[in-house]
This record gives sequence, C-alpha cells and structure tokens, in this order.
Amino acid sequence: MPGVVFQSVVVGGGYGTGREIAEFFLPHGPVGGLLGMIAAMICWGVVLAIAFEFGRIAKAYDYRNFFRALLGPFWRTFEAIYLLLALVVLAVLGSAAGEIVNDTLNLPPILGTLVLLGAVGLLTFYGSDLLAPVLSIWSALLYVLYAVFLVLVFQAFGGEILAALETGVIKNGWAADGVRYASYNFVAFAAVLFATRYIETRAQALTAGTLAGIIGVIPAVFVFLAMLAGYPGIENEPVPVSWLLAQMNVLWFAAIFQIILFGTFVETGAGITHSINERVAGVFEDRGAVFPNWARFALSIGALAIAVFLALRIGIIDLIASGYGALSYAFIAVMVTPLLTLGVWRIVKTPGSASNSKHKGTDYEH
Repeated sequence: MPGVVFQSVVVGGGYGTGREIAEFFLPHGPVGGLLGMIAAMICWGVVLAIAFEFGRIAKAYDYRNFFRALLGPFWRTFEAIYLLLALVVLAVLGSAAGEIVNDTLNLPPILGTLVLLGAVGLLTFYGSDLLAPVLSIWSALLYVLYAVFLVLVFQAFGGEILAALETGVIKNGWAADGVRYASYNFVAFAAVLFATRYIETRAQALTAGTLAGIIGVIPAVFVFLAMLAGYPGIENEPVPVSWLLAQMNVLWFAAIFQIILFGTFVETGAGITHSINERVAGVFEDRGAVFPNWARFALSIGALAIAVFLALRIGIIDLIASGYGALSYAFIAVMVTPLLTLGVWRIVKTPGSASNSKHKGTDYEH
C-alpha cells in the first residue's frame, strides 16, 4: 500500500509530463540517464525504508508528528520547506493541466487548471477512506498505461530508441541529479504517511520502503526510454509526452493517455493537499476536536489557488528548472540527512518489535 500510494503521488510532479525527466536525466545521455534513475531508486528505497520504520516506532502518521519526533523543536524548518515545495509541485500540476487542455482541446489553459482545482478539492473532501483506494487503483492503471505507451512508441520509433542507447553516452553528474530528483520527490513522503498505519513490524517497514523505491521508478524508466525516440531535442518541449503522442498519431491512445494523465495530476494534487489537511487535523485532534470536511475542502482549494497563480505567472519549464532544483537541496538537509543519522540511531536503539512512543511522537509544542 505505501509503495503504490508513493508512486501515485510521485507521478504527477515526477514524470507524468516527461518535463521532469528532460530536466534531470536526459542531459546525462541515454545511458547516463538510466544510471541516474538507478541512483534515484536506491535513494528512494533506502530513505523510505528508514522513514517507514522510524514512523512505526514513533507512531507518527502525519508529517507534523513525524518531524517533531525526528527534529524536535526544529521540525518547523521542514514544514516551511515542505509547504513551499508543495506549492511548487501544485503549480507544476496546474500548468501541465492547462497545457494538456490547450493542446488536446484547443481551449484556454486556465480551464484545465480550474478543473484540476475542483477535482482535487472534491477528492480531499472525503479524506483517507476514499483517497487510499483511489490512489492504489490508479497506480495499477498507470502501470498498464505507461507499459502500453512504451510498446507503441517502440513500434513507431524503435530504431531511434536503440540507436540512442547504442551511443552509450554517459555525461558527468548523473548520480548527483538522480539524488536531487529523488530528494525533491520526497514531497510525496508526507502524503504517504497515512498509509503506513498498517505496518506492524520492522521487516514490513523495511520491505515496504524498498518496494516503494522500485515501484516508484519503473514507470519513470518507461517514460525515459520512450523519450529517447526524440533525443536529442525532445528535452526542449514543455510537455514531452504530449509531443511524443502527437508524433505517433495514434488518436485513440492519445485521447486515453491524456485523460489518464490528467487524472494523475488530480491524484498527486490530492495526495499533497491531503497531507496538509492531515497535519491540521492532528492539531484539532490534540485539542479534542474534529477537523470538518468542509474545512478540508477549503484548505485544499486555498493551496491550489496560490499554486494556480504561480503556474500562470512562471510556467512549467521555469518552475521545474528553478523550483525543483533549489528545493531538492533543502530536502536533503532537513529530511534525508537527519533520517540517515538521527533516524538510524533511534531505530538501532529500539528493539525491532517494539513501538514505545505514544501516538503524538513527542511532547514538543505545536
């Protein structure tokens, strides 16, 4: 469950449009890009395995309690960076949704952005009970979609893809960009925490984290290989996946793909805004109150409205190149490094079957 939820949330901001792959992997060449993806997979698997086990022993199922347990009074540093990156990801989704509606229906991009906003708000209105099964089902659907996509692209441009791979190009920096890519995508981790409540043992936590890294990267590899059909040059396209669909001229599949891709933006946006809702709901719970559904909807719409403004003002290419790049280093500093040091130390000190902490994780103030 955590693995498929992670993949579902990552896809929209991680590789759904192909723009992110063009930014982080294609510059290192066909083989260098694949090596970068392996680096990203290892980074995801290791960090998520540690994070799931840390969350289990701390009984922390939202990012507020998780990072209070990990960072103590400095946990708000994570929250500030997380909320900023969440807005950037939501802005990327809004911009991409507008591009798809404009490319496929020749309608104003703002319409696609507004439809995305409403769909995310509706999905988060119903909370975890609806979100978990929707993300899981959509994850399976995405696997089928990207597999068929790769097959169709290979049928049309198999020679170009093989020729690109045969060049064997490996440019410097693939490992660093793989880690950077993995790090900014840890924004999805906060959205996965609600699905880790079912983990009961250390073995389950470590297995779930490792599987999440593998499950998350496989569709990205499909997209990367497909994009080699237009290499070099495709990296300059705002939405490379849409460009590939246009080149194939398979209208029925293009229509299905664009619909499902739009759905991935909805699920990624819903996963991120749900994590913010869960953080606020934790404060309500501490005070003996219930966070109402109408407030979940309003908070989601408010976050997305700010993101829409960013999307319209900046654009998808600059958002990914500037926003993702800079904030990936911040995530390494406030999440990856503490987990690999303080988190591992806490895990080593705690017996594998123990879960000693109370639900809140710490006694620090809100």
